[in-house]
Amino acid sequence: MRQLLDAGVEVFAAKGYFAARVDDIVKLAKTSHGTFYLYFSNKEDLFRALAAEVSDEMQTLAESLGPLVPGPAGQESLHEWISRFADLYDRFGPVIRAWTEAEIGSHEFGRLGNDVMVRFTRVLTIRIEQAAPPDLDPTIAALALVAMFERLNYYALAGQVRARRDEIVDTLALVTQRAVFGAGGAADAPRSLR
Repeated sequence: MRQLLDAGVEVFAAKGYFAARVDDIVKLAKTSHGTFYLYFSNKEDLFRALAAEVSDEMQTLAESLGPLVPGPAGQESLHEWISRFADLYDRFGPVIRAWTEAEIGSHEFGRLGNDVMVRFTRVLTIRIEQAAPPDLDPTIAALALVAMFERLNYYALAGQVRARRDEIVDTLALVTQRAVFGAGGAADAPRSLR
């Protein structure tokens, strides 16, 4: 089953969700159609399993975010967490991209992706609420930050942004730190620029 799921991610990356076929997944997994249908009814069923896996991973990642604190130590902690977000996006980017593309319509996968991001945003909202000054709306700040994290990683995956991964992570950590604590609450520059 793991071979099929991993092959599904690769096929969705290469062809996109809508053009991917069960035959492509089976060939890449070096297994039979019978094995595929032992675990999944169709490619939608395989995608649902991948989406559930992404959902669990994103929830675990969101819950692992520690308290937001100003200064270099806080930025370092945030940097490590954003780096893990980028790792998750590197691994499951094609699944996230597929549900992002499905959000345009009323497709089930678009709704699923939206639900994942809502849960992820709730945890970030709580962390911001615990740390931010009273004039910063934690819900709006969390939505803005999640949109920034997700969209920048999406653009990098799609090849629309040409930046090194460390530049992306460093910049996201610095921008997040400054968004929550102001310019004085963040370290001077991203580590890749020091």
